Amino acid sequence: MINENFNLKNKTALITGAAGLLGMEHALALLELNCNLILTDIQLDKLLELKKNLVSKYSESNIKVFELDVTSKKSILKLYEKLQKLEIDINILINNAALNPKVEKDNGDNNLTRFESFDIENWNLELAVGLTGAFLCSQVFGSDMAKKRKGGCILNIASDLSVISPDQRIYMKSELEGKDQPVKPVTYSVIKTGLIGLTRYLATYWIGSNIRCNALSPGGIYTSQPDDFIIKLSNLIPLGRMARKEEYRAAVQFLCSDASSYMNGHNLIMDGGRSVW
Repeated sequence: MINENFNLKNKTALITGAAGLLGMEHALALLELNCNLILTDIQLDKLLELKKNLVSKYSESNIKVFELDVTSKKSILKLYEKLQKLEIDINILINNAALNPKVEKDNGDNNLTRFESFDIENWNLELAVGLTGAFLCSQVFGSDMAKKRKGGCILNIASDLSVISPDQRIYMKSELEGKDQPVKPVTYSVIKTGLIGLTRYLATYWIGSNIRCNALSPGGIYTSQPDDFIIKLSNLIPLGRMARKEEYRAAVQFLCSDASSYMNGHNLIMDGGRSVW
């Protein structure tokens, strides 16, 4: 039996970047609590595949998918208008969309990740998706929550790199010279840190509307990375391992439900202790 503080029956959550690494985990977390889902991504084919996988476990009536470009306010407003016509109000917004280049893989252009040569076009694109997208979606759907005065919840998916710097040593390759060593790009840290600032701002903006805004900062997630990378990163974590992606489901359930009804403006860091060591 679900604790009523966790029950999201008759609530609807919109997840951006739902076809990404954690999108399915967020979806499963909320479906377990009887939540209705609006899954969005710019990659419609992957969204449809995600829905197919979810429907194998949960009712199709609880899941709708829509193509969405979070960098375009026009695209966001178009989705908002569609949902209004369907008489669907968003109660929960999960800003999950992001671009995360895999720097641990040798792509022959490792030096392009380095700060000195980082391309302004990549900077603009990654910030547009990961930070501006969260701003625009919050602007449209958060404002609607405030206007209708039914309360609501915004959850920004940040990272442990919102509170610590990347340790570039874990990406180093012994066969490369210093200037050619791959690094975690500057954009990732800037975006995730920016999301925490956005979280705090929104937590205090719609005063009196019962709208909460919090952030979740996951640590490194195991996705079959090279063994040497896993060892290096695990050595930086007191628990001695990377996270399994499903380990964040309970945190999403807590942050999106009344179980966290008095939590607002908080960044919940789940990194195995890395940021406190």
